[in-house]
Amino acid sequence: MPSTSETQLLINIFLFLFHFLSLQTASTLDHAIPINGTCHNTCGTIPVKYPFGTGFGCGHPDFARYIKCSGGALQFSTVTGIYTISSIDYPSSTIIITDPLMSTCSSMQNSGSFSLDRASPFTITENNIFVLLGCSTTSPVFDPSQDLCDTGSGLRVCRGLYSCKGVSGIGLEQNAPTSTCCVYDSPMGLGVGSGYSLDVPKLQCSSYTSIYEFGDEGDPTKWKFGVSLQYNDSYYTSACKDCEESEGLCGFSGLDRKFSCICPNGMNTTVNCFGRGYAWSGTLGLEDQIKMNITGNYLALLLSH
Repeated sequence: MPSTSETQLLINIFLFLFHFLSLQTASTLDHAIPINGTCHNTCGTIPVKYPFGTGFGCGHPDFARYIKCSGGALQFSTVTGIYTISSIDYPSSTIIITDPLMSTCSSMQNSGSFSLDRASPFTITENNIFVLLGCSTTSPVFDPSQDLCDTGSGLRVCRGLYSCKGVSGIGLEQNAPTSTCCVYDSPMGLGVGSGYSLDVPKLQCSSYTSIYEFGDEGDPTKWKFGVSLQYNDSYYTSACKDCEESEGLCGFSGLDRKFSCICPNGMNTTVNCFGRGYAWSGTLGLEDQIKMNITGNYLALLLSH
């Protein structure tokens, strides 16, 4: 049996090693990648493919701050709110988002603003039409020197919207004069604030709507309302393809945002699910597990003498 001084020395060695491993484990947790079950290939009824993900650590990191799955609904976030993604068209690299406060033919109401982060990997598609409704005659959109409103085909869009019964929701009568309506192709054309910002109160309007497909142009009840966004599809890499071919989902590690392949068996790797690359099981790295085993064996050896 060791003497009292030897026992104290062993205790001090143990405490030092325990503290060292705690620091190493904390560092590992800061860089942990998601464990199996946190990333999915669907959200509700919408297929979720790279570069999108269902939560943090899933998909590409540049998209993780904008896209997530919550309560079975795929959501898109900006500084002006959280919007539901109603569909994704992967071949054309477009998504459709819906604003619950945005006006449609069936329901019009006072709405807030809409903005898109200039640095985001999304842009508004060219076929998307924004319409400002119930605007004051002093609104800056009617400044004759700016020519901000489409006074050609845009007038037909305004007449169609003002023929909807829903206009009563913004205090207008059905078939009201279109002088309070403004149609433009992109919020970048407004020249007000950020290039991707639509500040409805600042523009002195009651509401806005967005139309991405007209269908039967003469019948506003058949128009498709929502915001159509194009996303950058250049993020797909051979590493992600290799991961997907091994039945994994492409993701990234926490703080350093390194690529990781999230496998269905609970193992996450740096390459694919066929067993190649450095592997993690859960959130504790293999290196830390080895250190723990060495420490335990070493302490047991000392105590046996």
